[in-house]
Amino acid sequence: MSILVVVNNKQDWPLEIPDVEVISARRYLTDPTSSRSRGTKVFNLCKSYRYQSLGYYVSLLAAARGHRAIPSISTIQEMKSQTITRFVSEDLEELLAREFQHIKASKFVLSIYFGRNVAKKYDRLAKHIFNEFEAPFLRAVFANNEDGWELQHVSPIPASEIPEEHRPFVIDSAREYFSGRRNMAIKKAKSRYHLAILYNPEEKEPPSNPKALDRFIKAGQVFDLEVDLIEKDDYGKVGEFDALFIRETTSVNHHTFRFSQRAEAEGLVVIDDPESILRCTNKVFLSESLERHKIPAPRTLVVHKDNVEGIIATLGFPCVLKQPDSAFSAGVAKVESADDLDAAVEKLLEKSELIIAQEWLPTTFDWRVGIWNGEALFVCKYYMAKRHWQIIQRDGDGKTNYGKSETIPVETAPRKLVRLAEKAAALMGDGLYGVDIKEANGKYYVIEVNDNPNIDAGTEDATLKEKLYATIMRGFLDRIERQKERGT
Repeated sequence: MSILVVVNNKQDWPLEIPDVEVISARRYLTDPTSSRSRGTKVFNLCKSYRYQSLGYYVSLLAAARGHRAIPSISTIQEMKSQTITRFVSEDLEELLAREFQHIKASKFVLSIYFGRNVAKKYDRLAKHIFNEFEAPFLRAVFANNEDGWELQHVSPIPASEIPEEHRPFVIDSAREYFSGRRNMAIKKAKSRYHLAILYNPEEKEPPSNPKALDRFIKAGQVFDLEVDLIEKDDYGKVGEFDALFIRETTSVNHHTFRFSQRAEAEGLVVIDDPESILRCTNKVFLSESLERHKIPAPRTLVVHKDNVEGIIATLGFPCVLKQPDSAFSAGVAKVESADDLDAAVEKLLEKSELIIAQEWLPTTFDWRVGIWNGEALFVCKYYMAKRHWQIIQRDGDGKTNYGKSETIPVETAPRKLVRLAEKAAALMGDGLYGVDIKEANGKYYVIEVNDNPNIDAGTEDATLKEKLYATIMRGFLDRIERQKERGT
């Protein structure tokens, strides 16, 4: 993979970096040889990335030519976004409190060169910002207010503004960075395509256990997919891949959603895609969608502060209250009296303007149908935890107790159940989903559609074994190839 450094004017470029070609932005945009080259990494070091400037067009046309631009157009837009900056600042809260505890000033400016700072003690902070906004030279401005330190804004540093005393350090950082990128390119060349699995090794209840992740990696190799495990701090590397598979519990106000958005903006195949996350993680959306499409579900009421009294009249007791973005049985409460109801509703409405109240359907197990590419992939029975009404029982100390599970072949599962699950999942998209269904009095009722279903070795793969992982990896390959065809 060749490396180009693109600048406004070569005469203004102050650095000599071995084995790196430096060209002007105008030449990159107009020289036919630039557009014909393939597998090129473009480091856009123009003075400005403002809309329709030379710097803007360098990254825009790099994407059109199949080149990897750093920064990408999506990164350029994110640097302008106050929303993204706020999310990043929230993630940084603890790190900033620790790094800046001895700084008395109201403002601090950090210069970041390929993810590093001249002062080694700020390397971790510099890497974090670089991973969020991958651009060669960045200036991050932090402000100290009554709530503590926060990231105020991020902008590129023109190469001409790099202080003379910083230049040897910048050259070393660039040489180290380019060397690492070449190693990645060599690794990638072993396989046709490169897929990243986002996971969190510290997550207590991950959607896939370590053995399942290992089986995904091995299945990818069968289809000539190089599979790498990445973590939260690898945000800046998303553009290096052809596909992203999120195997960390998703949420909208969370880095998993930003990973998904970045991957989609970069043209990657991504599961879970942003729209699926938005739809599936909000039970208010699910309730409205199921009702509109006449898909059977338990009697449900969307609750706000002005209709709380309607819960008893509509549903009676007992009933179930749900936080809109609840997951893994957390944020869900069973209420059996008016006193319990008032306390539970008040607590949930503190977090969301709308919550869900649902009739309680007592069952000994919940069905879970895994859907991939619009078709059922696996069918499980998740039994309630012992002496509890949910499949997961949590105590006050954070300990969990799970009910047993049973996986059956799709072809032997009730056909009506499978069809209902496929129909419900289709409302969310064409990705990977887990549809939770209750069976009561011979009828089936959709409880939830999850965008990030569990696939654990020993549970969901109990009938298909290795074929389950192969089916998903083959699906990724098909999607990548279709994506590449559309891009040519």
